[in-house]
Amino acid sequence: MPSINEDSEFFPLMSSEDEEEMNNEEVPEIISILPLRNTVLFPGVVIPITVGRDKSIKLIRDANKGSRLIGVVAQQDVSIEDPTFTQLNKVGTIALIIKMLQMPDGNTTVILQGKKRFMLKEEVQSEPYIKATIDPFKEIKAKEDKEFKAMVSSVKDMAMNIIQLSPNIPSEAGIAIRNIESTSFLINFISSNMNADMAAKQTLLQTASLRDRINMVLEHLTLDLQMLELKNQIQTKVRVDLDKQQRDYFLNQQLKTIQEELGGTSPDLEIENLRKRALKKKWDKEVKAHFAKELEKLTRTNPAAADYSVQINYLELLLDLPWNEFTKDNFDLKRAQKVLDKDHFGLDKVKQRIIEYLAVLKLKHNMKAPILCLVGPPGVGKTSLGKSIAKALGRKYVRMALGGVRDEAEIRGHRKTYIGAMPGRIIQSVKKAGAANPVFILDEIDKVSTDFRGDPSSALLEVLDPEQNSTFYDNYVEMDFDLSNIMFIATANSLSSIQPALLDRMEIIEVNGYTIEEKVEIAKRHLVPKQREAHGLTVKDVVVKSDVLEKLIEDYTRESGVRSLEKRIGSVIRGVAKNIAMEEPYNTLVSKKEVEKILGAPFYDKDLYENNDTAGVVTGLAWTSVGGDILFIEASLSPGNGKLTLTGSLGDVMKESVTIALAYLRAHAGYFNINPKLFEQWDIHVHVPAGATPKDGPSAGVTMLTALVSAFTQRKIKPHLAMTGEITLRGRVLPVGGIKEKILAAKRANIKEIILCKSNQKDILEIKEDYITDLKFHYVTDMREVINLALLTELVSEPLDLTVKEKEAKPVN
Repeated sequence: MPSINEDSEFFPLMSSEDEEEMNNEEVPEIISILPLRNTVLFPGVVIPITVGRDKSIKLIRDANKGSRLIGVVAQQDVSIEDPTFTQLNKVGTIALIIKMLQMPDGNTTVILQGKKRFMLKEEVQSEPYIKATIDPFKEIKAKEDKEFKAMVSSVKDMAMNIIQLSPNIPSEAGIAIRNIESTSFLINFISSNMNADMAAKQTLLQTASLRDRINMVLEHLTLDLQMLELKNQIQTKVRVDLDKQQRDYFLNQQLKTIQEELGGTSPDLEIENLRKRALKKKWDKEVKAHFAKELEKLTRTNPAAADYSVQINYLELLLDLPWNEFTKDNFDLKRAQKVLDKDHFGLDKVKQRIIEYLAVLKLKHNMKAPILCLVGPPGVGKTSLGKSIAKALGRKYVRMALGGVRDEAEIRGHRKTYIGAMPGRIIQSVKKAGAANPVFILDEIDKVSTDFRGDPSSALLEVLDPEQNSTFYDNYVEMDFDLSNIMFIATANSLSSIQPALLDRMEIIEVNGYTIEEKVEIAKRHLVPKQREAHGLTVKDVVVKSDVLEKLIEDYTRESGVRSLEKRIGSVIRGVAKNIAMEEPYNTLVSKKEVEKILGAPFYDKDLYENNDTAGVVTGLAWTSVGGDILFIEASLSPGNGKLTLTGSLGDVMKESVTIALAYLRAHAGYFNINPKLFEQWDIHVHVPAGATPKDGPSAGVTMLTALVSAFTQRKIKPHLAMTGEITLRGRVLPVGGIKEKILAAKRANIKEIILCKSNQKDILEIKEDYITDLKFHYVTDMREVINLALLTELVSEPLDLTVKEKEAKPVN
């Protein structure tokens, strides 16, 4: 049986009711005759026919405009191009034109459905096509006895067996045969599709008895089935297993031909291309020898093997890596200074270090690149500073985000033996840069984590050691790669989470927060133009003055960097863009009222930071991940038995600071004019708002002690005063870190006086004098100096029970 089309429209299943309705249709006396050369149409069967003769095309077009019924008759001699009436068979099939399709090649395809048989009588016309009178074909119905049903069942079984043995016949044909209900249509369907010549099919069409047609179909199917079974037996007997080498050769030749047809390259040509590329590389002897060895291994590998593609990828990586390929550095130091100043306002210490590096590199030419680590809160420009350095040097720029990296293989790569092995991200980034001396940003190095897959921080030790990274070993590359010419710049928000050994290999440069004056300049030079361009506006459309920028900084941001400030500026610009787009009236010069209209009420209230009017409340300075901040430490007393209560989500270090401060106060109660019995008669409660925010760090000791002294003496703290520092049991004041961030936070909060450890005076000298002209600093070494500076002399109310005076007690100045 030939292949059956999967389109159900070509082979609809006919029920008994459909067959009865078709048999009852009246046959016209005169009908147009369409000769067929290579097929026979049976009743109920739908077939597509390509019409090429001019006569036939005209016949189809005329019939399609009328009743759409034609007579289909097979010609006796298929070699005749234009048969006459006498050269046609006498039995044909009335057909209904279901659809006529005009194909792209110009041919016409007609889909016909056979209706019922007829007998040709006389020719009526021969031009432009044949018309003839016809008589109905008298069919002899069969008696449906057991023998008849067995014959029909045999026909179905044989047809199913032929379908299973023939690989070219789709399984849908078997489904169609199983679902046919009408016996007559079943025989017509199989007769139309079975493997028989036209003469045999015409004989089936001309046979009147259904039982005889079933016998004839059984004979053809039996012969076909026997031929298929014999063919399969012969193929099984003569099948010879090819030798493995012959099989591999045959498959390789096929693969080569397929690759060439697809426009690809054959394995031999691919290997030759790799060899030609290798001749152009500036390789050392070791790398050259290693590549030659690996290429020789590739030539011995079967192209069909899985290792072949792995080896190809490895060799291409060796070719893509920039071995001894460098970009030329630009040693124009004045130009470099201009680039850094243009891209970043402030950051003088960082820019000075970069210029120093360029100066030494200009003089020596072979200086190993230092490992810089920029540490500071988010939004101060650490990452973008790397781009400016690359621009100033004229080097390639590449960035690698280390946040969340917890697999050592991310740094060192996987061994080639693993499935899906890849080089580490260091090597991948160098390959991407295309040069062996890029500026390489290791972003968020403090966010590297560790788990069972290894410690990436330890893997970075070799990368960031100037004495070792000249022979960096990647597990995938399996060769030492020189990283010493790369300028690595790491960024971090905090140094506390960086491994000490890794921290020791880097030169730490602190990128602290900006003052209000610096933020205004940054906004005017960079943020406002950037947001204007991002929203499709120009200088003529919107102007933001310095006083408006100051309002945005003070009332709508609380940060060390400028990331939130950029968002607020973007909101203001969008508000103006909306007015322009909607053609509403607006002022080109943005005012403070318009800022409040767009952004709403101020997010932060400075008055909150100016309230020190209650005894026991002291303003402290703290460092956070987003810069400096101020915090209140509140101490209150209530009748009790000396119990100490701490609230405010304090960490262990701050809890120890309170314990040390209380111990010092107990030991020196006489100096502060406090009755020692008060410690046994009053409960002490120390609270640090806000309670839901975790707080910890070694910088609140002096603030804790001052709050306790203020509570016990009922003397309030001087207004607009803040302090930071740690204490010992002897009352010594210790220096703390993050001074610049804390000073900036104090200035934002309208603090006027600040108490610091004398050792922190050097940190104040690094801040520009213009930014701290309205601040007064007190440098102390002992807690008694802190208390004398912080407490007011007048009492808030009547002091607590001070009837018992210590002989050595001294009044507080």
